[in-house]
Amino acid sequence: MTHRILLRAGHVLSMDPDIGDLPRGDVLIEDGRIAAVDRDISADAEVLDMTGRIVIPGFVDSHRHTWEASIRNVAPDATLDDYFVDILDTFAPLYTPEDVYAANLAGALECLNAGITTLVDWSHINNTPEHPDAAIRALTEAGIRAQYAYGSANTSLADYWFESKIAIPGDDVRRIRTEYFSADSDDGLLTLALATRGPGFCVNDVVTSEWGLARELGIPITVHVAMGRLAGRFGMVKQLHDLGLLGPDTTYIHCCYLSEEEWRLVADSGGTVSVAPQVETQMGHGWPPVMKAIEHGLRPSLSIDVVTTVPGDMFTQIRAAFGAERARVNADSWQADIPVPDTMLTARQMLEIATRNGAHVAGLEDRTGSLTPGKRADVVAIDATALNVAPVHDAAAAVALSADVSNVETVLVDGVVRKRDGRLTADVARARRLVEESRDRLLAAKEARA
Repeated sequence: MTHRILLRAGHVLSMDPDIGDLPRGDVLIEDGRIAAVDRDISADAEVLDMTGRIVIPGFVDSHRHTWEASIRNVAPDATLDDYFVDILDTFAPLYTPEDVYAANLAGALECLNAGITTLVDWSHINNTPEHPDAAIRALTEAGIRAQYAYGSANTSLADYWFESKIAIPGDDVRRIRTEYFSADSDDGLLTLALATRGPGFCVNDVVTSEWGLARELGIPITVHVAMGRLAGRFGMVKQLHDLGLLGPDTTYIHCCYLSEEEWRLVADSGGTVSVAPQVETQMGHGWPPVMKAIEHGLRPSLSIDVVTTVPGDMFTQIRAAFGAERARVNADSWQADIPVPDTMLTARQMLEIATRNGAHVAGLEDRTGSLTPGKRADVVAIDATALNVAPVHDAAAAVALSADVSNVETVLVDGVVRKRDGRLTADVARARRLVEESRDRLLAAKEARA
């Protein structure tokens, strides 16, 4: 029997250029799929009244180390250099599979609560084969759409980040692929990727073997490049080009110090770009290169990165990118004594970057990122009657520049209601208890190690 949900009378920002905005519109969902988006739809369906709500596609976080939810805010003032020592060489070696499960469950629910319906989980915490199992189990239970990006272990900074000779274990990635990501599952909520460290962090043989593994399995690759004082000097994209490894299956994260040649190499190879603006400005990665990517014909996405140091919501990232890029362009224009260009970022662009572009970067634009009939129903409703949002003059600006997590009233993933009337439908108390127990266990282990 067909299950229908009708989102009625909302201000619909479809992010589909053919549909556009509907100041009073309906969204019909059938068996998890968007069946219609129009001004007035009649259907035998469960009706959710969207009066006074702005209805948008779910946000897409294209890069988050979800396992770090247990150690939220332990490094509020950290630089990128600090992060490697304080997190990857201090806490990461202590993580058990139970810690990964607790953090991924709480972190995924945090995403849903904030209107993030799709997550790229950059999971570089696979210290044992049980660690990825725990991460995937938590993502599945949370009900989020996710690309699980299998990364390296992190038991020693020296072993895994300084010209590492240790490759991601291919046999275990193949096991994970077989157990959790059969051919049929490619159409499901969870998909698989490989989270690689790349040249400069690994010797060339490891880099080549990891890229080869991903391509053998037909899964996308995601890698940090050109961030901070260290990786900004590696010329990582140029090295990948010299190794013959560039391709359209690769997402490049941060990209703050790419050379002009490297930007062209990314664009010409069909690669994609993920920007983490709050982390980049706060931790010293470099200026968020949103406009740089756009100028090279790319469609950049946004990501949270690490909740050890920054908030875990997309509203923060939108505003960090918007403010930083406009500040940079304004300063450059003032210095050159020229008018600001017409290409200055707009609030609507930022909303598109956080939705459609994110789906594009995650390789999921065929199923999410816009409210388009035929796509899966990943939908968020923002309460526009709240005092921090009302009165609405420009709905896209209201979401991008005024709304926050408290205004995320309704969240659907694949047509399933995950947040209703401002409250998650999951067992939040259990998730909080597990992640607090994980925090306590990790802090005790850190003290014992000291």
